Amino acid sequence: MGCSSTCYLPPNPVPPLHHHRLPLNRRSLLFLSTTLPLINPLTSTAAAPPSPDTTITDRVFLDFSLCPSYFQSRTLGESDLSLCSESEPLGRVVLGLYGNLLPITVSNFKSMCSGTSGSTYKGTLVHKIFPGQFFVAGRQGRRDKGEVKPPPKMVRNTETIESKAFLLEHSRPGLLSLCLSENDDDDDLKLNPNYHNVEFLITTGPGPCPDLDSKNIVFGSVLQGLDVVTSIASIPTYKPGERIRQYNDFAEFIGDERAKSARAIWNRPLKTLYISDCGELKVAKTTLSPTLP
Repeated sequence: MGCSSTCYLPPNPVPPLHHHRLPLNRRSLLFLSTTLPLINPLTSTAAAPPSPDTTITDRVFLDFSLCPSYFQSRTLGESDLSLCSESEPLGRVVLGLYGNLLPITVSNFKSMCSGTSGSTYKGTLVHKIFPGQFFVAGRQGRRDKGEVKPPPKMVRNTETIESKAFLLEHSRPGLLSLCLSENDDDDDLKLNPNYHNVEFLITTGPGPCPDLDSKNIVFGSVLQGLDVVTSIASIPTYKPGERIRQYNDFAEFIGDERAKSARAIWNRPLKTLYISDCGELKVAKTTLSPTLP
């Protein structure tokens, strides 16, 4: 049937877009490059958070020694362990502290090394060694047992509840960390409103200690004396037999408080290892930037 002049004729249909092949010459590519936004895969994702500031702002030292007679007789009483007549020096460990990252933690640790806190690590025991992992010192309690006197002049450490304090991992030997989860101070001390945590650990290696991560606060590292740390790690410790461990687990399960007291001697060094001296090192600023490997 023919169509009169009044018939509607639709326009020529436009083929789908994917049928079109636009000729791309040099001019059209230049146009597209100046009008379309560029997507950079390196910048399209969220920026990574900055690394924690591990600049070493302060240096302290800890001298470690052995006193065999004290372990055998326990006759020193309230006397300072540094007066041990049969002292066998192990050596000095120099620690660099991250004062920009954790200023309160660093300040408190320095005050314990210098004695300005009203207490000191000097003459106190290293009370736990976990072979292949770390050793612990700074337990508070009785001086006649070689423990740290609670510091009365210390500033309260609010950094223990800040997320930035737990960013660093216990990834290698020679890291200094404030004990939180590993702290075994007496409960009576911890309930005191003026309680200040000063117990610390140093990782001994050879590998990382991931179980300590996000629980304890890394705030420094060994600058000198890693061989001394290795020597400490090799000191034999008390290790209970499997049957004793099973009895202890059962006692703890039924609520026997003696289970915790019994565990207090586990991993204790079989030699009297103590901090014979400690203090802050004043290092003059150099004009040249240090070169690290």
